[in-house]
Amino acid sequence: KIFNGIEVLDFENTENGVTVFGNYGFEMKAAKMAVCTNGFAKKLLPKLEDVAPARNQVLITKPIDNLHLKGTFHYDRGYVYFRNVGNRILLGGFRNIAKTEEMTTQFGMTKNIQDTLENFLRTVILPNQKVELEQWWSGIMGVGETKAPILEMVEPNIFVAVRLGGMGIAIGSLVGEELAGLMN
Repeated sequence: KIFNGIEVLDFENTENGVTVFGNYGFEMKAAKMAVCTNGFAKKLLPKLEDVAPARNQVLITKPIDNLHLKGTFHYDRGYVYFRNVGNRILLGGFRNIAKTEEMTTQFGMTKNIQDTLENFLRTVILPNQKVELEQWWSGIMGVGETKAPILEMVEPNIFVAVRLGGMGIAIGSLVGEELAGLMN
């Protein structure tokens, strides 16, 4: 079952399983619980070490006539990511220019990173080409000292799959599969 719009506020772990408490009076019991909230994991598990939130800001262009760029690209040690989505460019990153400010669980945009992303798009990715922006958004990643995900049982009945280091889309399904195997 999928429950949309439910924020998990707390949980109680006993030898008989886990009770999850959410907003709107939501309550659910299960034999085991997996925390896969990545950058938000410490909210439920404050003792979890070496996972921190990191906001990433992203843009997507309007369709571009005769877009020749095809593929997925990383720049500046992986802090910048761009790819074509059909005939559009999706571009995100540059949190490294404001690392302290971007270590947050707050969604939102900042002018300095938006300006840097847009300048990179217009001068490096598509120089001398007319391009219009369609949309901006932000997401929260889970990062740490190492790039390897944390995939473990943190206490009986409680498992985590976090610290995907900005690679959640790329490795999330494999990490989920490994978590399912660990929980069996």
